[in-house]
Amino acid sequence: MPESGGTDPAEHGTQPVLPMQFRPPVARAAESLLRQARRGLAEAGGEADPAERFIGSYLSALRAAAAVLSARGRPHRGRARPASVWVLLDSAAPELREWAAFYTANSATRAAAQAGITRMVSAQSADELHRQTAHFLTLVTRVIHGAG
Repeated sequence: MPESGGTDPAEHGTQPVLPMQFRPPVARAAESLLRQARRGLAEAGGEADPAERFIGSYLSALRAAAAVLSARGRPHRGRARPASVWVLLDSAAPELREWAAFYTANSATRAAAQAGITRMVSAQSADELHRQTAHFLTLVTRVIHGAG
């Protein structure tokens, strides 16, 4: 029986409203990375050059993945060699495993485009990566804030 004066809310079919937050606060670093990812994606969307749009979208996804790692903690790897954010994301957030594989598959294209080898990037592939990254950022926001 609650001490605040009266009856048990369960007896009346209502749920008690508790003044506390059940989810731990999101790390500031995770929030900052997520903001940077959103801003970068918006900027990438305004790029006329498909290679720049592709690179910007990919880098936004990297920041979003880093936000998840910041919020959840980096998986322990002992003395293992450094790993890509996509390998770490696969361990830290198994629900994003398919996304990690998707971005891993696009890593070589992004690296080539950043090196000035842009023949692999079409307007269509840049637009598709931008669309997929927008969806990924939505999912990452849910993962970080516990709404999904």
